[in-house]
Amino acid sequence: MFSDAPLNSCPEGLHRTTIVDRLPWVVPPPGTLASAPPLRSLHRHTATAHGDRTGGRRSIVHGTREEESGSAVSLIWTPTDPLAMSIAARLQSPSASHPFGTDQYGRDVLARVMAGARTSIAVGVIAVAIGAIAGVLLGIVSGYAGGWPDEILMRVSDAVQGFPAILAALLFTAVFGPGVAMSMVAIGIAFVPAFARLARGSVLELRDRDFVVAAHALGAGDRRVLTRHILPNTLAPLIVQATTSFPVAILAESALAYLGLGTQPPQPSWGSMLKDAQNFLSLSPSFALFPGGAIAVTVLGLNLLGDGLRDVLDPKTA
Repeated sequence: MFSDAPLNSCPEGLHRTTIVDRLPWVVPPPGTLASAPPLRSLHRHTATAHGDRTGGRRSIVHGTREEESGSAVSLIWTPTDPLAMSIAARLQSPSASHPFGTDQYGRDVLARVMAGARTSIAVGVIAVAIGAIAGVLLGIVSGYAGGWPDEILMRVSDAVQGFPAILAALLFTAVFGPGVAMSMVAIGIAFVPAFARLARGSVLELRDRDFVVAAHALGAGDRRVLTRHILPNTLAPLIVQATTSFPVAILAESALAYLGLGTQPPQPSWGSMLKDAQNFLSLSPSFALFPGGAIAVTVLGLNLLGDGLRDVLDPKTA
C-alpha cells in the first residue's frame, strides 16, 4: 500500500509528502465535501432558528414598550378624568367613546388603567431603589469587612428574607396606616436581602483580584478601592437584579392594592380595579380583563427584558 521510496527522496517538481498524506483513510470519499452544507447555509439556518426562538419574546417586549409609552403619556394626559363619575354610563361595554368600557361608577376604564400604570411604575421604581441602595450598601460592607460584621449582617438579612412581605405590609399598615407610601417601603425592604447577597458575593470574588491588591499596594484607601475598583465591576449583575425585581414590585403593589393595603380609593390602581371588578364579572367581563391584562403583559415583558439584559451583561449565565 505504501511506496518503497524513501520519504526524503522525491522527483523534481513534486512536493515532499509525509506518511499522513499517504494514508488512504484520511482522504475524504468522493462527493463528501460537495454534499456538506456550505458555511453560509449553516449560518442562515442558525439565524433562522434563533429568530424563531426570539420572535415571541420580541413581540411581547414590543407590547411592553407600548404600554410603558402609555404610562409615560398618562403623566400628562388621559382620555378623560379617571375620577370623573357618571352613573348613567356605568358598566358599559367597550365603545368608541369608552374604548375599555366603564366601571360601576361610570368612570372610564382606559383612563383608570393609564393612571394605574403611573402608580405601578412609580411604586416599582421607588421600591427597587430602596432595596438596591440599602442592599448594596449592606452587601459591600459585609463582603469587604468580613469577620463578625459579615456574620451579623448576613443573619439580619436572613431574618428579613424569612419574614413574608405581606406580613411586613400588614405591620406597616397597622402602625402607619394603609397607603401607597407604605407599599413602597414594605416592598423595598423585601428586596434588600437579594441585593445584599448579590453585592456581597461580587465583593468576595473581587477583593482578592490582582488589580485590587495593586491598588492597595499603591496606597489607595478602602473607600477609593470600593468606589473606583470594586463597585463598578458589580454593576452588571446589580442592573440585571434591578430589572428582574421591577416586575415583582409591580405585582406586589397590585396584590397589596387588591387586599386594601396599598393605593386607596378613589385613586386608580390595577389591583384595586381587579378587586372592584370581581363583583361585576357577569355584567361586564371587560371590567376585569383590561387591568388584569395590563398586569400580565407588563410583568411578562419586563421579565423577558431582564432575561435579555442578563444574556448581554452576564454571558456566563446565558
